[in-house]
Amino acid sequence: MKTKTLAFIGGGNMASAMINGLIEDGTDPAHILVAEPNQARREQLAVRFGIRTLEDNSEVARQADVLILAVKPQALEAVAKDLSPALQQQAPLCLSIAAGIRHASLQAWLGEDVPVIRVMPNTPAMLGAGASGLYAPGDINETQRELAEHIIRATGIAVWLDDESQMDALTAVSGSGPAYFFLFMEAMQNSAIKLGLPEKTAHLLVLQTALGAARMAMESASDLTDLRNSVTSPGGTTEAALNIFSNGGLAQLVDQALTGARDRSISLSESLGGDE
Repeated sequence: MKTKTLAFIGGGNMASAMINGLIEDGTDPAHILVAEPNQARREQLAVRFGIRTLEDNSEVARQADVLILAVKPQALEAVAKDLSPALQQQAPLCLSIAAGIRHASLQAWLGEDVPVIRVMPNTPAMLGAGASGLYAPGDINETQRELAEHIIRATGIAVWLDDESQMDALTAVSGSGPAYFFLFMEAMQNSAIKLGLPEKTAHLLVLQTALGAARMAMESASDLTDLRNSVTSPGGTTEAALNIFSNGGLAQLVDQALTGARDRSISLSESLGGDE
């Protein structure tokens, strides 16, 4: 892994997060390449990480052992088709982090002989706290799977999906999920201010409480129901609040929201599918 050349097509925020994680994990910056059309962005990446940057996508692809496609979904078809001739020479392992682009479309655009794995990261990857899902068809071998997982784990956890259709559910849960928690924290903060707490105090308390609860859940052997029950005394303040959430249909609302996000992911995949 440490001697392979990792190349990125696109040098945006998610690519930067992955590059930062890889370097912190021990990857030599000399083995990382980025193709980025924006000159200022290329210079920023080179200075920040000590990596090589080029303007030409195909030149970068020809040098890659692993190629990470980190461009916007709407641009990926044109970029992939343009890369295809170069990839036929090298046939690197390709990872696509573009949301909504199905494997069959990627394979058709890049070339049938190019090994392709889909990845769905989320924005906390920028802090090394990401949650990413991966999908690979049966012809991807174990060595290629391990290589992809190693790269993705540099930004957080990585889980493999058995069926590509599960990618839409994962998008609804972890891909969009940070925004759900931000919304809930925002609502808690606003309520805390209405209850008389200063804005800065409310903000700090809400964020630290969210962080502490997440750490407890990650580090505990108990499931979420047991953890909730452990801090809910009968007749106490927590039970009063939880009863209001329950009576207001919180569980049903969450189910509707995630289903809506999943369905939107499916429709976006169909619209972006191109030649699939």
